[in-house]
Amino acid sequence: MSAQFHDSQAPAGGPEHVDDRKHQYAINKLHKRLRSQVGKAIADFNLIEDGDRVMVCLSGGKDSYALLDILQNLQRAAPVSFDLIPVHLDQKQPGYPPQVLPDYLEGLGLPYHILQQDTFSLVQTLTPEGKTTCPVCSRLRRGILYACARRIGATKVALGHHLDDVVETLFLNMFFGGRLKAMPPKLKSDDGHNVVIRPLFYCRERDLARWASHRGFPVIPCNLCGRQENLQRQVVKEMLLRWDRETPGRVRNIARSLSRVVPSHLSDAKLFDFVGLHRDEELLPLLDVSPR
Repeated sequence: MSAQFHDSQAPAGGPEHVDDRKHQYAINKLHKRLRSQVGKAIADFNLIEDGDRVMVCLSGGKDSYALLDILQNLQRAAPVSFDLIPVHLDQKQPGYPPQVLPDYLEGLGLPYHILQQDTFSLVQTLTPEGKTTCPVCSRLRRGILYACARRIGATKVALGHHLDDVVETLFLNMFFGGRLKAMPPKLKSDDGHNVVIRPLFYCRERDLARWASHRGFPVIPCNLCGRQENLQRQVVKEMLLRWDRETPGRVRNIARSLSRVVPSHLSDAKLFDFVGLHRDEELLPLLDVSPR
């Protein structure tokens, strides 16, 4: 009896062993949640189909590392067969460590491509003084990656944007563009040659950060935009972080609302025929409108 009591109150290994088990339980739960959310996004929006060649865009940040890692994990048990091709663009930024990603990708055993384009100099030249570099950098990077996707025969281009990116973009477009627009889980490029997918559409950034820390991904910071002050996206990000602290669930509810749109309760006449909206005349005889 004393042995049974000892086992239930103080497991072998002492308090450290209990902490290790709690930590491992939390990590397993996190991994399961991320896998489930990515799998749900793939199923909800038909992001990956049988025979797809998915080009995974690796920026060197935590989100794109996590994207590739989770897709590789899902690939082993997926009901469809698809290939993963990591692609990274070396933009020749000062202080960029050129061997970090090749060394990491070699260890995965996947075919990969490292593109080299001096977009850093171009961005500095094309960005007006006092403006942020992100718009120019994004357009240049997107064009190079889309061209690579066509060249290697990729059927899908996977980006590492997550739920927080989606909600941030929604508010940025409302606050500064006067448009109700966010990031869709799936879209066709303007030239029609590429289908872009966002498998992390349901994932929170904080979960991806925890997973990246656990996995020890060799994160490469972006020195180009990271040194800019007063980025509006950062202002919105801080607003959402405050909401998360003060009203847990609000940010996820905002993201959920993007899939539950009611056009008749907005004001876009291209989505709903307000001009042609009239009462149902055929129902009038059924109403008793005689004076009392």
